Amino acid sequence: MNLNLEGKKAIVTGASRGLGAGIARVLAREGLDVLVNYAHEGSEEKARAVCEELTQNPGVRSVIFRADVTKEEEVPGLFDAAEKAFDGPVTVLVNNAGICPHVNIVDSDFKSWKDCMAVNVDSMFLCCREFLKRAIPRGCGGRIINIASQAAFNGSKNGKTHYSASKGAVVSFGISLAKEVARYNIFVNTVCPGMLLTELTAVTLTDEEAVKNYNQNLLLGRLEEVSEVGEMVAFLASDAASYSTGAVFDITGGMMSR
Repeated sequence: MNLNLEGKKAIVTGASRGLGAGIARVLAREGLDVLVNYAHEGSEEKARAVCEELTQNPGVRSVIFRADVTKEEEVPGLFDAAEKAFDGPVTVLVNNAGICPHVNIVDSDFKSWKDCMAVNVDSMFLCCREFLKRAIPRGCGGRIINIASQAAFNGSKNGKTHYSASKGAVVSFGISLAKEVARYNIFVNTVCPGMLLTELTAVTLTDEEAVKNYNQNLLLGRLEEVSEVGEMVAFLASDAASYSTGAVFDITGGMMSR
């Protein structure tokens, strides 16, 4: 299917590695210009490598931009940079930035809770708000895709309650925001991946034996590829998903079966 996404402009938060980088690669392959966001100076080299890879796709432009998307004052600059680099408005926003602390609630301090909510929820709110402030007056419509997790519905027994709660908030936020902005031709959808082998999950899946044992409990017998999440994001960014908004997409390989 040709998604006809060539020339559209996208921001992917937390895109210097892992799932964010994988999503950015698929979007660039489909012809979108992509801003690769990263938060910390130590991630600049990785972000630059992703950016260089994206520009190998014919006609695709890509830039990197450091912004801590949990900080209100830094988010507008993210959009300014994309509009300047791509000579036009951003019409696709992928809220991917996230962290996953591993600590049981009884042992947790309040800071770890607040940090998780800041990265996983506050950043989504701030980026969505900035996107809407620009898209609504222009009347250009747009697509917002928020990345949640199966943990939003299944929870966790191994110290990821902070994460599960934050991703539940992502789901609820997306459903409600879609109702607010549908009249502006702005679509908001949420993607719930299953278990991926990325830097974020490496704490749990520490070696080949751990991966093998985990695979045995999956209906499809394997971990999810980041590109499979990217394909869903690309679909939702396109007019092929012209009647999908306020939806939650289960791409967990049967973990949720929703």
